[in-house]
Amino acid sequence: QVQLVESGGGLVQPGGSLRLSCAASGFTFSSYAMRWYRQAPGKERELVAGISNVGGSTSYADSVKGRFTISRDNAKNTVYLRMSSLKPEDTAVYYCNARSGTQGYWGQGTQVTVSS
Repeated sequence: QVQLVESGGGLVQPGGSLRLSCAASGFTFSSYAMRWYRQAPGKERELVAGISNVGGSTSYADSVKGRFTISRDNAKNTVYLRMSSLKPEDTAVYYCNARSGTQGYWGQGTQVTVSS
């Protein structure tokens, strides 16, 4: 069955860094664009970053440009989100999403908390 399993979240101080991973299985990973979303308490889920199926194209929300980097390793069926210069407002549950046409899958999310 299809699985997207996020990992790498945790508690980090402002200015710190984390790398999130999302391991995929059960579908042809290299055929899917991948995205990271986040949802803070009381707020709607928002798109953070996206990467094309072969990794040649990336995009970012304005709020994370220059601080976050999305990448993927199709040999490992894994997408990553490198986050640096973290701010308290980056605190949220981070979800990975796989999309191809109208078909999409979600992971269960990983909590990122930025606090001193």
